[in-house]
Amino acid sequence: MMTRTALTLAAAGALAMPSGLAAQQVEIEAEGPVIELSVFESVTAEPDLVTIGAGVSTDAATAVEAMRMNAEQMNRVIERIIALGVPEKDIQTTGVNLNPRYDYDRENQRNVFRGYQVSNRVSVKLRDVDETGAVLDALVVAGATDLSGPDFSIEDDEAAKDTARASAVQRAQSRAEAYAAMMGYDGVEVLSISEAIQGRAPMPEMAMRDVAENAIQVTGSRIQPGMVNTGVSITIKYQMVDDDAEAAEEGE
Repeated sequence: MMTRTALTLAAAGALAMPSGLAAQQVEIEAEGPVIELSVFESVTAEPDLVTIGAGVSTDAATAVEAMRMNAEQMNRVIERIIALGVPEKDIQTTGVNLNPRYDYDRENQRNVFRGYQVSNRVSVKLRDVDETGAVLDALVVAGATDLSGPDFSIEDDEAAKDTARASAVQRAQSRAEAYAAMMGYDGVEVLSISEAIQGRAPMPEMAMRDVAENAIQVTGSRIQPGMVNTGVSITIKYQMVDDDAEAAEEGE
């Protein structure tokens, strides 16, 4: 029986796994020296889903009036989104905020109450990426006073992740065999595998656009979706094996 020796080597392409990601693990007891490799692989694909944010802000002397005005304006925005063919299940309110508004009186060195401000935002999923620019322009016309996004992603990236997974396993296996050969062993056997899934990675978010009402001329926004990445991070533990030693043990 070979004495177990711990030998941990970090792969050059290793990437720390983000916290909170689900992982699956299978482990087998080791008998020989151990190599543990972490490999990250990603695949680039065209996005088929885009998320944008749209919001309205209103000011009034009373909270009730500010909320009423905001509701009317947001209703126009939502109705416009629906009219563009976006199903209601893809429109989600992400926040409604009511806050008092003050101005600072420098002469008297005190805050002066000016009324209330209400802000209301929705998140919208678009499944036709080519329509992103037209939708953004339409939202401004409908009364949206700020926009965020677009965030591009892949709605169903399982096929892309399978490709990344196969590539990661192949790269880890080749690297482990190379280490084993350098240490004078004939090959390696898998002891354990764990996997962390990378979320669908969107493009960086555009800066927030603050738009003054009745002060914009819509000229047709050009949006470039580019490509997005999705991938997996795997950690595989191998034991180095010696064919002659195994044959001797089997003959005993």
